[in-house]
Amino acid sequence: QAVAQVLNGHILTHGPECAAFENKFAQFMGPEAHCVTVSSGMAALHLAYLHFGIGKGDEVIVPAMTHIATVHAVEWVGATPVFVDCDPNTGNLTAEAIAAAVTSRTKAISVVHFQGIPCNMPEIMDIANAHDLKVIEDCALAVGTRYGGCHAGLFGDAACFSFYPVKHLTCGEGGMFATRHEDVAVAVNKLRAFGVDRKHEERSVPGMYDVPQLGLNYRMSEIQAALGRSQLTRIDEILLRRSENFAALKQGLSLLPNIRVLDSTCRKAINSHYSLTLVLENELKSYRNEVIGQLKEAGIGTSIYYPQPTPRMTYYR
Repeated sequence: QAVAQVLNGHILTHGPECAAFENKFAQFMGPEAHCVTVSSGMAALHLAYLHFGIGKGDEVIVPAMTHIATVHAVEWVGATPVFVDCDPNTGNLTAEAIAAAVTSRTKAISVVHFQGIPCNMPEIMDIANAHDLKVIEDCALAVGTRYGGCHAGLFGDAACFSFYPVKHLTCGEGGMFATRHEDVAVAVNKLRAFGVDRKHEERSVPGMYDVPQLGLNYRMSEIQAALGRSQLTRIDEILLRRSENFAALKQGLSLLPNIRVLDSTCRKAINSHYSLTLVLENELKSYRNEVIGQLKEAGIGTSIYYPQPTPRMTYYR
């Protein structure tokens, strides 16, 4: 119905739905948040590195186990991704592992809250502050993820959300750039829209504007924003259902040997339960594909997160 309302109107982009979605998502995250709708989670990541001027000759610390978009965004600005292994209990980077990878060329840390499990951000921010590093939080799986009451993405310098179909919220395709720095949000707002200096409503004469900087077209449409905003009204229900599903699955799996479930390991951490990830250990390790096949025959869908560490992918290898 929300999408139909947009289609029955006369504004398909640059309109009020995107602004409303940005405002509502910022309210959901917390009073510090400033949000900018974008065309995808990777668009948000790319914009973050562009805005902070990270490029050739710079290093960015990234988790070895993540979706390829996390690393591609670093590669597209010409910087060098430095792969770091993750905690086997949570799938997340740790402050200790990050500290060991910092060099004189390190300019940023890319933190991924794996499967909605929050990283220990206070410890990571201590490392970042000690070395004057930017922190980009990849929150593609972390809508509703919090640490010590603070939403994921509001610790570092920028947060990048994805609204791909299987995420907590979906716009079909789409994303959100979020930051606790208002000036960063203002700058990224222009960067994602060709570098144009003024919005439609700011133009005294329609069609008159200037382009003082290089920009991109990473905008979200009104149709996508309407879908996302309507889903946001149900976010409490969505998070509760995922939490209940996670608890039921984890309880059932706890009765089986040689299976380990990834989950939060800190009382301050709130897992948003993007999905339940289990690791087959010991003699079960070699039976992964057989287990997947038998589950499929039983009508139970699964997916591998992720098929292999990013540095083993052909391009990065």
